[in-house]
Amino acid sequence: MSYNRSVSADPHELSPETVWEVQMPAIRVGAGAADELGYQLDQIGTTGDQRGLIVTDENLVSVGHVGRIVDELESDGFDVDVFDGVEREPSISAVEACINFVREEMGEGGYDFYLGLGGGSCMDTAKATRAVVANGGDVLDYVAAPTGAGEKLTDSGAPLILLPTTAGTGSEISPVAILSVPEKNIKEGISSPHVRADAAVLDPTLTTTLPPDLTAKTAMDALGHAIEGYTTHRYDNLLRAEDPADRPVYAGRTGFTEMFSEKAIGLLSSNVRRVVNNGDDIEARGAMLKGALFGAIAGLTAGASLAHAMAYPVGNNYHTNHGETIAALTPASTLGYNVASDPPRFAEVAEMLGADTSGMSTHEAANKAREEFVNLQRDLNVLPSGLNELAGITTDDVGELAESTVESQQRLLRCNPRPVTKDDVEEVFRDALHNWK
Repeated sequence: MSYNRSVSADPHELSPETVWEVQMPAIRVGAGAADELGYQLDQIGTTGDQRGLIVTDENLVSVGHVGRIVDELESDGFDVDVFDGVEREPSISAVEACINFVREEMGEGGYDFYLGLGGGSCMDTAKATRAVVANGGDVLDYVAAPTGAGEKLTDSGAPLILLPTTAGTGSEISPVAILSVPEKNIKEGISSPHVRADAAVLDPTLTTTLPPDLTAKTAMDALGHAIEGYTTHRYDNLLRAEDPADRPVYAGRTGFTEMFSEKAIGLLSSNVRRVVNNGDDIEARGAMLKGALFGAIAGLTAGASLAHAMAYPVGNNYHTNHGETIAALTPASTLGYNVASDPPRFAEVAEMLGADTSGMSTHEAANKAREEFVNLQRDLNVLPSGLNELAGITTDDVGELAESTVESQQRLLRCNPRPVTKDDVEEVFRDALHNWK
């Protein structure tokens, strides 16, 4: 494969990028923030006599979070329906079911506002539903070719607020909705500024029902965003597109994103042990939500890289939890293979993770980051020791996984700070089979 830091615009000027930007929804953070939804809706132009839809799953109905939000909205004069049919790693057909629900209830115009309540699957379903209803047609119209038609979204649609119940995916601020295509064993996305929500409400009281294993898994995804965002290319080391509209979503790190990465790595690594062992620790739950938010601002703006590129083929083929897959891959990829790209920067990551690097050489300190990350996973005692324990993956499987990575994940590999070939990816997969014995 060729290693290309360019973007997809053709032709493009062979000159470095000189512009960076940040787009985010309005963000409200803190215990009790969900109790201010009426005010939040008013702030984005939604009045109390309008009808909205909560997009969620059955589990969040059963634990009471949906009822709490419905009561809050109804007390403020809103009429609210609930779609609780979201599936984990939502397929295109599952999102179409939500879209059909909207059209049957409200016609082509859809609801006056939408809320996505849950983990990344619920939030991505809400984002995709709102976008497709607003722009017309079907989901595949807006999925990139060759899977879909690759049409561009032109309308953001009715207001959308996202309320995460996990601290990890970053979907609450992301301009991408990730969807699975089971018949092709791949994942695709609808990527556009029109997919991004208008507001995000991060209330730690909505995360206390998350069990220890899912708390750990989602935290590893958030930590992956933060570390990958901190170690990817600088934005001005990437090539510029001729048309600003062709500037990719993952545009390289800046001083702005680095600040958020640093804070995210510290918050997540210092609080995840607390929340895994005591899920009712509101202070630590709040720190995790902020860490996940900051990690998303960094990683989903600067760019995810090799670990995430490798994670999608694993998830597609073995139907693994995404955060758990990132946990298994990060030591060998981000904190293993990529260290050679910039040892001083990885030495900084080691210190952010809590390692004492005094007296070490730069290379010794850089390699300490991997050790510290693995020790954190072992302390949590709910994560697999590598890809073999995660999904029974062996050396016989790495060739196919590597080929899928380099063929389908160029969007992410473009961001990787060290060039990769298929042979390189195979070696990283082999390294990731066992992170500890």
